[in-house]
Amino acid sequence: MKPYVVHGAAGTGSAAVEAALTLIGAPYTVEKPVGRTPPFGGQFTPVGQVPGLVSPDGDLITESAAILIWLAEVHPEAGLAPKAGEPARGPFLRWMSFISANIYAHYWVRDFPVRVVDAKAGQKQVKQRLEARIAACWGVMEAGLTPGDYLLGDEISVLDLYATVVGRWTPRKALHETIAPRIGAVIRRIESEPKLAELWAERFPLRAPDT
Repeated sequence: MKPYVVHGAAGTGSAAVEAALTLIGAPYTVEKPVGRTPPFGGQFTPVGQVPGLVSPDGDLITESAAILIWLAEVHPEAGLAPKAGEPARGPFLRWMSFISANIYAHYWVRDFPVRVVDAKAGQKQVKQRLEARIAACWGVMEAGLTPGDYLLGDEISVLDLYATVVGRWTPRKALHETIAPRIGAVIRRIESEPKLAELWAERFPLRAPDT
């Protein structure tokens, strides 16, 4: 099988795609953007952001949630998503979209407020308000889920991988301890998954004081 190509960088959303491919057991290589500030790589994707995924057939897929859902559907043998018609399918699609639109998307400005505000005082306020919004959205997700060992019950899915990667960004400690402790418990379980230990260590190592 020709390998997938992941366009991404360590510490970015591409880690979730790499985690999915690792659990699937599909071969892949990683190409890192060159000459642009991570996580942006205009030579790879139309809007200059990672991750991007090139399939073995040469098709480019972008948008992290779409990539993860697509991989789960193309590799049903891995069991990484509820199937159409199953009770968990609706919540799966809901929360995949929720993370993408209401949490992940905010980091484009939260990490670099200068993208929308020139004045430094304004940048500080934008950052604070986005952090509050991100925290509130994790709280909404916590209230809307009844996790088992994993977010949708007893089976791991790409939703768990997605939440784990996005949950490693600020406010990680608060997320685990106060904002969404049940989601935090699932994230810690995914972080301890033996099949992903090498990937996390290489592509998304935890740094103090976030551990």
